[in-house]
Amino acid sequence: MKVNTEIKKKQEDYKFESPMIELSRKFLKKKVATVSFFFILFLIILAIFQPTPYDISQTDYSNTLSKPSAEHWFGTDEYGRDIFSRIVYGTKLSLTVAIVGVTVGAVIGSILGLIAGYYRGIPEMIIMRTCDVLLAFPGLLLAIGIVAIIGPGLINVVIAIAIYGIPNFTRIIRSSTLAIKELLYVEASQSIGVSDLRLLFKHIFPGTVPALIVSYTMRLGTAIITAASLSFLGFGASPSNPDWGAMLSSGRNYIGIAPHMLFYPGLAIFLTVLGFNLLGDGLRDTLDPKLD
Repeated sequence: MKVNTEIKKKQEDYKFESPMIELSRKFLKKKVATVSFFFILFLIILAIFQPTPYDISQTDYSNTLSKPSAEHWFGTDEYGRDIFSRIVYGTKLSLTVAIVGVTVGAVIGSILGLIAGYYRGIPEMIIMRTCDVLLAFPGLLLAIGIVAIIGPGLINVVIAIAIYGIPNFTRIIRSSTLAIKELLYVEASQSIGVSDLRLLFKHIFPGTVPALIVSYTMRLGTAIITAASLSFLGFGASPSNPDWGAMLSSGRNYIGIAPHMLFYPGLAIFLTVLGFNLLGDGLRDTLDPKLD
């Protein structure tokens, strides 16, 4: 009986656990990252359902620049519009612009990184030197230059964010590809005549996903700051749109008499970017086996 009990205990110790459950368990041990994850999830739900107490374009000229109160939690702007409602609606704009822009940049950057890391030679030289040129510019200055060339507007902000992110994703995926292509299972696949396309996307790309996820998450925070900065400078959303950067731009004219017009949009940007950065740190610690 004692022997059977010990065998059963050992079987329980070595019980198979799926990688997803194991990673989830490891991630949930990181309290700060877990809180950040649920905060980002809350923002996504907020962006989808938009529980705004007032219409974002509803004006009340008898109640302009009012301070936060029970009626208007975050106060009102120069037109009497409810700032809380506009910030909630602006969550959708900010997240949409950031997610679409970063996703496009990640897809293009991943493809270029795979090509550069796998084929080397002239393709690698052309791709990486182009990335070096783009990375030579400060990120925001590059985004401003792109939008200045193609024109203002939210769609062009998305394009600027995508172009701005391509070099970073390219370098990360190329680095991972260089390491993975030297592994035995890749060499074995090459020896039996597996096509390059299948080799790249079925055997090499999955190995780059952990680094891609971490970079993607942290890039979202940078994209939100970039989009808000462009809107603040007048290159993004128009002042009438409830974009966080545009709200900051409008509020700066009333900083002396209505500081709440700047405080709450700025707080929304700060907390969102912080949430994505902390989530990215937690994912990096979870997905990197070297940090165990």
